[in-house]
Amino acid sequence: MEDVTRPDVASGVHDVAQPVVQRSFLARAEPYLYLLPAVIVFTAFMAVPVAGTMAISLTDWDGIALSGLEFVGLDNYVDAFTSDEFWRALWHNIVLIPFFVLLPAVLGLLPAVLVHQLKLRGARFFQAGLFLPYIMPGVLIGVVWRWILNPVFGPVNSTLKRLGFESPPSWLGDFTWALPTVGLIGAWAAYGFCYVLFVAGIQKIPNDLYEAARLDGAGFWEELKVVTLPGLRREMAVVFSVNLILALRAFDVIRATTNGGPGDETQVLALYMINSAFNANRVGYGTAIAVVLAVLTLLLSVLVLRLFRDNDD
Repeated sequence: MEDVTRPDVASGVHDVAQPVVQRSFLARAEPYLYLLPAVIVFTAFMAVPVAGTMAISLTDWDGIALSGLEFVGLDNYVDAFTSDEFWRALWHNIVLIPFFVLLPAVLGLLPAVLVHQLKLRGARFFQAGLFLPYIMPGVLIGVVWRWILNPVFGPVNSTLKRLGFESPPSWLGDFTWALPTVGLIGAWAAYGFCYVLFVAGIQKIPNDLYEAARLDGAGFWEELKVVTLPGLRREMAVVFSVNLILALRAFDVIRATTNGGPGDETQVLALYMINSAFNANRVGYGTAIAVVLAVLTLLLSVLVLRLFRDNDD
């Protein structure tokens, strides 16, 4: 018996299969189509600039004429790692880390605990006032503190003279006090962020833990050590990582207060990068410093997050 395929049946099967295949392809491609705008934006504003930055760091370029661009390989990185000025700027960033990371955490934790424990009225207004310095532009903070710490007419030195200090330091102009003063300004600007984050973290800690601690005779400091601090591990990870990034990329406050002076006592990597790229017309060298700073920031941030993640586990 012959196997005869009816033309109308074959045509119908083909017509049905084609839309099914198309719908299957669209179903598989649909998630990627939703991601496509984000991928385009990320590529245009992140991937391409990062690739361009790394490419420029391998060149000797004055930042003016593309005809003067010359490929030098890793020479800029070698120059950076063999430069005393680079290591001195990096050391200043390291000195600022306790001021930008640890001190704001302490200054934000104590009022957060007090507001939670004492159930203070008007806590929202108190919280908004503490958070205000964090949202202020760094340049504005620098200008205000430069006026406050002015050695001639600033209110700080005027008050110290009334209290009997005949020759208070010039703070931002003193070779000994300039860097710690900048660090204290940075701590003042960052502690509001720590306070708000710690308040939110404390509110999610179950009250049963505090009640159990009080039944065991725990006082204020025991509650802080046994209940509050363990319950704020995730918030501390965020605070330390964010403030660590601020310490490593510190620029605006320093530029507005000391501009790296006196001498180079407050010159940090970001300021050294800007001066090298634009003042000395060494854009390739300055870009190499930017790459080193970005890699260092990434490594230390990942280290902090892993440290708190391991403790949390």
